[in-house]
Amino acid sequence: MNRLLPGTRALRTFEAAARHLNFTRAAEEVGLTPAAVSHQIKELEDQLDLVLFARGGRNLQLTPAGMVLFEAAASALQSLQRAVGRARGMARGATQLRISLSARFATNWLLPRLPQFQAAHPELELSFDISDALRDFDGDDIDLAIRFGTGRVADACADRLFDTVIAPVCSPRLLADGARLEQPSDLLRHTLYYVDWKTDGMVWPNWRMWMAAAGIEGFDDRRCVGFADSSHVVQAVIDGGGIGLADLDMIANDLAQGRLQRLFDTVVPVAPDYAYHLVYPQRSRDDPRIRAFRSWLLEQAGVSI
Repeated sequence: MNRLLPGTRALRTFEAAARHLNFTRAAEEVGLTPAAVSHQIKELEDQLDLVLFARGGRNLQLTPAGMVLFEAAASALQSLQRAVGRARGMARGATQLRISLSARFATNWLLPRLPQFQAAHPELELSFDISDALRDFDGDDIDLAIRFGTGRVADACADRLFDTVIAPVCSPRLLADGARLEQPSDLLRHTLYYVDWKTDGMVWPNWRMWMAAAGIEGFDDRRCVGFADSSHVVQAVIDGGGIGLADLDMIANDLAQGRLQRLFDTVVPVAPDYAYHLVYPQRSRDDPRIRAFRSWLLEQAGVSI
């Protein structure tokens, strides 16, 4: 007699428990209590007439049968999630476009320009996934993404938007209060903010790098304060009166509206391989919606098509 296969809820609970090898962490992920997770696993084992976990002391391990089911469940759930995402994309129709991008890029670069796109393409309706996390185009129902990085994404096309350069900025209030910032060495009397971030060997430009570019040797960085995100640097400069290193493209509105003032001509570029990219699936390169948004975005970024 053929046995009934477990439902997706039971498989999702089992997959989380098998991945974490911990019922408590699995419970947090799937929104159940640890006791409920344990109960679901026991029901699954009874249904399949298999022992999936070796429960010995405080350690939880998969049995050989559990490992086989875990690999199959993870693959099946991933395939199902991707299929649901693609189905949702198809259901949205040919007039909607869903874009994933960071809050920083959305607020400081895209949204101020968006009315121009809407005027040029009133037939298209945009929706946004605001996140710094990498998204799966199918599984997360995303048509295209704007991401900072190398642009190397499997089975995807990527268009480099613009190079990223970093320069010092301050609040105009600091200058109005009498601060003398006439040459780079004048910065040494102030608190200096920067983004403390690195990935895959790439270090985001910091004050030691900028001072070297400005010709200041033996720089002591003990007055520097690092933040995880550039928006925190900008806010610290506006609120705290220090000097910050900021991405000029991402603070264009702040500069134009007088919330920030650029200091000196010296800039430090981010590593050459890294930039903001427009990324979309290769299979969608001829999608009229993708082509319309891509053409407009590259024009706004000053990229020749």
